[in-house]
Amino acid sequence: MKTSTELQRYNLNGETMGTRYTALFYAAAGIDTDAVGHNLARAVARVDQQMSTWKPGSDLNRLNAAPEQQWVSVPEELATVLSAALRVSQQSGGAFDIAVGDLVDAWGFGPAEQTITEQALTTSSHARLSASAALVIDTQRNQVRKRAPLQLDLNGIAKGFGVDELARCLDGLGITRYLVGIDGEMRARGVKPDGQCWAVALEKPRWGVREVMGVMELGDAAIATSGDYRHWVDVAGQAYAHTMNPATGAPLCNPLAAVTVVASSCMLADAWATALMVLGETEGPRLAQERGMDALFVLRDGQQFKEISIVGGQLQAQIETRPM
Repeated sequence: MKTSTELQRYNLNGETMGTRYTALFYAAAGIDTDAVGHNLARAVARVDQQMSTWKPGSDLNRLNAAPEQQWVSVPEELATVLSAALRVSQQSGGAFDIAVGDLVDAWGFGPAEQTITEQALTTSSHARLSASAALVIDTQRNQVRKRAPLQLDLNGIAKGFGVDELARCLDGLGITRYLVGIDGEMRARGVKPDGQCWAVALEKPRWGVREVMGVMELGDAAIATSGDYRHWVDVAGQAYAHTMNPATGAPLCNPLAAVTVVASSCMLADAWATALMVLGETEGPRLAQERGMDALFVLRDGQQFKEISIVGGQLQAQIETRPM
């Protein structure tokens, strides 16, 4: 058996979901990296093919196009993600809702290139049906039925699940020291051979600028960030983030710049980061404390950022300030 001092560092990456995946891991020297890379690429490609709104033939788009009241067979992975999305929706009081595909498209954040219409600007939440109310999921048979017309969007959870699939891939190959990620969503297992945890950079939430705000150590956990600084639209001088607020039927517009969540899986970290971002600067931290979560809230306040840190449900720092 190889000792930790004999382990070699590997770094594999590739394209997926409109961005890139990475896999940094330690394993015995001489492993077949081509085989590992093939398995990693296949894992994320499967998630993308199932859950992308950008691929016309994806399983999600097939479900979106299906008529109401008809059972639709879906892959087990998609059924798992849909079920998790409904649970987070219920636990967050509806703040996380995957039935916002029509809003995402109307505001120009979807696959179809379009300008924001007057209809989008006046969209309200009246008569909108949530995914929890409109979806029936049979996890035993991996079938889904829509009670009403519904356009689902999994951008707030699918990437995190993709990271979990990268982790499962390495676990299946007997690799137990790794940091995998897709864009800024990451999952770690074990520690480095020298005993150090994995260091994950947190990005400063500045529009159009990529700059490190801080570093967080991660071990046997996942981390995900939701923010308003990567994709947004400007309407009459007001910036609107790509994340939709189900309560208003419009993009987010609150003081939160970013929310980072650490959880047992990247799928849950991804979904909860979105949910807490939607809940805002008051209700988000309150719910994070109630649920015993680890979360970092970054707020914009004039020319500075303010941070609220919650660890294990305990408020660690009511307000910490940083210059923008």
